[in-house]
Amino acid sequence: MKVAEWIGILAGIFTTIAAMPQIIKVWKSKKVDDVSWGMFCILILGVFLWTVYGIIKEDYPIIITNGISTILNSIMLALIIKYRK
Repeated sequence: MKVAEWIGILAGIFTTIAAMPQIIKVWKSKKVDDVSWGMFCILILGVFLWTVYGIIKEDYPIIITNGISTILNSIMLALIIKYRK
């Protein structure tokens, strides 16, 4: 595997897990007043489109990491909706 492929895989992993600390914090505290739902809507659209792009290009690292990101960020948006006052 080439260095560029490893960099791409690592970038995908880091961007995929980036939402996890926020999800865990909201899950535990049930507080979302300072979390931007608009940012998560835009982010979900972006990673979803990256997933579609990966499907078109048949690039599995892009499909997998952005597909998981779409799911995780959708969970975060659901928590924002659930706990918003």
